[in-house]
Amino acid sequence: MCVFMLWTKHLVIVYMYLMSVGIVFVSYWTNVSTMKTVIAAMTANQTASGMNSPVYTSILEDILSLNLGRLLDPSSYGFIVIQNYAIQCMLAFIFTYVHLGPRYPLVQKLLPISFMAPSILAVLPLPLSILHHAPVFAALLPLALVKFVLWYSALAVVQTVYGGYQHARNFVSNFGLSALVETEWMRLNVPTVLRTFWLLRVAEHAASLLADHFSDGQKSQGSLLALTTLFSITKSLLVSGCETLTAVLGMTSIVSYICHYVGCFFQWVLLTEDDDDKSIGTVSAILFYILALQTGLTSLDPDKRFIRLCRNFCLLFTALLHFVHNIVNPLLMSLSASHNPSLHRHIRALAVCAFLILFPASLLAYLWSQHATSTWLLAVSAFSIEVIIKVVVSLMIYSLFLVDAYRSSFWEKLDDYVYYIRAFGNTVEFCFGIFLFFNGAWILVFESGGAIRAVMMCIHAYFNIWCEARAGWSVFMKRRTAVNKINSLPEANTEQLHRLDDVCAICYQEMKSAKITRCNHFFHGVCLRKWLYVQDRCPLCHDILYKVEMDTPRDSSSSEDIGDSGNNEAQNPATEDTNQETEEQLRPSSSSGSSEVGTSEQQQSRNVR
Repeated sequence: MCVFMLWTKHLVIVYMYLMSVGIVFVSYWTNVSTMKTVIAAMTANQTASGMNSPVYTSILEDILSLNLGRLLDPSSYGFIVIQNYAIQCMLAFIFTYVHLGPRYPLVQKLLPISFMAPSILAVLPLPLSILHHAPVFAALLPLALVKFVLWYSALAVVQTVYGGYQHARNFVSNFGLSALVETEWMRLNVPTVLRTFWLLRVAEHAASLLADHFSDGQKSQGSLLALTTLFSITKSLLVSGCETLTAVLGMTSIVSYICHYVGCFFQWVLLTEDDDDKSIGTVSAILFYILALQTGLTSLDPDKRFIRLCRNFCLLFTALLHFVHNIVNPLLMSLSASHNPSLHRHIRALAVCAFLILFPASLLAYLWSQHATSTWLLAVSAFSIEVIIKVVVSLMIYSLFLVDAYRSSFWEKLDDYVYYIRAFGNTVEFCFGIFLFFNGAWILVFESGGAIRAVMMCIHAYFNIWCEARAGWSVFMKRRTAVNKINSLPEANTEQLHRLDDVCAICYQEMKSAKITRCNHFFHGVCLRKWLYVQDRCPLCHDILYKVEMDTPRDSSSSEDIGDSGNNEAQNPATEDTNQETEEQLRPSSSSGSSEVGTSEQQQSRNVR
């Protein structure tokens, strides 16, 4: 972790040190292998000659006699010694430039000699014991330099680690842990690292598969065979690309990259630019990795792993459709409520909505015709039907706002229609949430259990069922209370409206019907109901709008206390300013339907299950 968090200048030092250590061990290994071959060849020559005295033939005799045929024979140990000599020259040259030890002239001159000493000694007719220990003595000088650098830099390493800890601690105390994680994530460029790792891994596997394919003499004869070969190679690459958790992380980064640009494509189609929508790649990556963990993707057999991977991709794509709906839905509402005359923007948004209806329907038709009924197919169907219903709800509300935009009079029932349509959509979505919970419970108990799936089900039950039910019930009770309050107020007749000859003080629209408050002010019933969502006082004089008869004396006294404090607040200039700000927030810019767009859209955001 410490190495991964280092800055670039420190990483260069670490890599140079690791490279120098690797060169020392590679040099020692090649010298030992060469000496073993030389000693074995000399022992074989001694046994073949039948001599008892320790007389050994050497490469020096072949050099002096210009016996080039024997020297360059690949089967002779002379060729192996020459090969090792070239390798040691290259390793010595690299080591003299990358080692971090003292660069005294004498040390720099002794290093090449130390690397090439075993190869030089193998040429001479020396006893076998000297040749056997030559690699050890040859590695002493470079190994001493490596150890000297390690001990000499120990204090600097500790100081660097401690400095990084102090920096992280100060950053967390000032900006929070999430800011530190985000900053380091961007600085270290983790997604690019994971993508590079996965692409290199897949490229290496693809090269080996192609090499095996052509080495077997298989040649593509016809397009069908070529497609079959391409499919088998792609299947093998996908299976091997998710066989470990690290490989799954790399594939997750690739999926995030693709989903990000899918979101950018739909933003380009819709001519919109929203930084919040750019989190599609991040959310898709989290969803894909969680699916891989809870389905045990890495522990499956290759064939089952490929099938499970395809199913996870299908689930991810249906979730991506929900993300696209979250992009197009606010745009539809803003286009209809703001009376945007740009026809091509309406056409683009409607085209995306048509895609979100036709594609899931086609996908469901194909999947149900090709696969038997299963829990996975039911989950995909639930996601697809849900996105279709959400798009239909958005289009219905969009149509209502368009109709309201071209009406010359105030449409008092618009708010009710919008509420009923959205209530239907939210109810269906809540039912699908319950269905998916039971579907996941069946998988957990009868198919593939696991701690991760159990935790995800608890999260789903809390956020997508309990929180949604509580929020929906709260909205219903607020609306019901507001309706009861409005119904308790008298309705203005035609003569009163004619004598008033004024507009609604909340929406600035003409009043053909109105409610009269206790303070004798006239408002649209719908506008007043929206106002009562926020507070219970008149928008003009801040008096209490209604009276509620309580059963217990305690409740009555509480109501009186509230009324008294409200009257005091009505005389307070700060309270008047607050009420004026609330009135400005509730007042629409062009029509009565526009004021509910922002508030209702906040209730439309949902977590992807």
